[in-house]
Amino acid sequence: MKDLLYYQDATISAFHANIIKTDRDENGNYIVLDNTAFYPTGGGQPHDTGWIQDIEIINVEKVEDEIRHYTSNNVSGISGEIFAKLNWTRRFDHMQQHTGQHILTAAFVELFDMATTSFHLGTELVTIDLNVNDVTDAQLADAEQRANEIILDNRPIETKWVTKDELANYNLRKDVKVDEDIRLVIIPDYDYNGCGGTHPMSTGQVGLLKILTTEKMKQQIRVHFVCGNRVLQQLAMRKNVLSDVARQLSAPEEQASEALRKFATAAKQTEKNLKDAQDALLQFEAKEFANENIAARTFENRSIQDLQKLARFITEQNDQAVALLVSTNDDKLQFVAARGKANTTSMKTVSTAALPIINGKGGGSDALVQGGGEKVIPAEALLEAMNAAL
Repeated sequence: MKDLLYYQDATISAFHANIIKTDRDENGNYIVLDNTAFYPTGGGQPHDTGWIQDIEIINVEKVEDEIRHYTSNNVSGISGEIFAKLNWTRRFDHMQQHTGQHILTAAFVELFDMATTSFHLGTELVTIDLNVNDVTDAQLADAEQRANEIILDNRPIETKWVTKDELANYNLRKDVKVDEDIRLVIIPDYDYNGCGGTHPMSTGQVGLLKILTTEKMKQQIRVHFVCGNRVLQQLAMRKNVLSDVARQLSAPEEQASEALRKFATAAKQTEKNLKDAQDALLQFEAKEFANENIAARTFENRSIQDLQKLARFITEQNDQAVALLVSTNDDKLQFVAARGKANTTSMKTVSTAALPIINGKGGGSDALVQGGGEKVIPAEALLEAMNAAL
């Protein structure tokens, strides 16, 4: 493995090699070279992409002892020596993020003895899972600061192939899971870790590290962060969002948070006022039915919540009454049946009669039921069936 080009020099972005095999498997057409700088998926790091001659390589996987370069092109006709080129922007991004993960993970261990249990390098964000139930904002800030100190120190990043017996000579952050082809990635006097990924020559090439957010994952804490060019991408995205919010609030960006807080408070009050006004209208509407022992009506586009409230207001104003309300909502029929406190009729008899007619579902109690189903009959016909069930 140590002879592979991406291990000899992680900065190789173009190379010559010979084709030793072309074939197809369940993942598609692939090319096998006598050596390669294309990194295959592994160790939490995504695969490289690029080109072999003018053929686009879209995936790279290690299958048994082969590194297969996958393409959607037909590869049966190519052979001999080729020229290959990596998508260097993608590769360098992966190197920045992967090295940043090493640095941040080591910072959590050094400062708080928090170990990383898993690592994921996504297309936009990077995550590590810490083996703790909680982490404070102050701890996150300290770990971020320590990681950026190591980055700004521009410490060399060394790689070394060792035997299993030689591992005792190194203060490893975690146990190595393999017995041979053991490769260490070393940031001197800071982090010693078994890793098969690609990394830059020094920590300074990571550029910058920024923790963005955290979330609880079962009994662990997931930390989302970005490094290098992704920090600039995240900053640009957040700047655009902040500018848009500030513009819509007619406030300076530095005052957008307070303006948004005031807007949200006003919106909640407006929503409450609107709800109170709607309830008042429903109570006024209920007065129309106050003298009816069976208040039966059909409506268009009334929500089930409005039907429930109207039925309640009707039966509060006349505790002997039964309210039977049906609404046509697009291609659905919905209904509510309710009784006043002085009425002993079970409303379940109404839903038992109504639901089979409209192939519907519903539920409730003896005092109030509701349901809905298909508009297979007019609303007036359903209302008649409900009335007949009393």
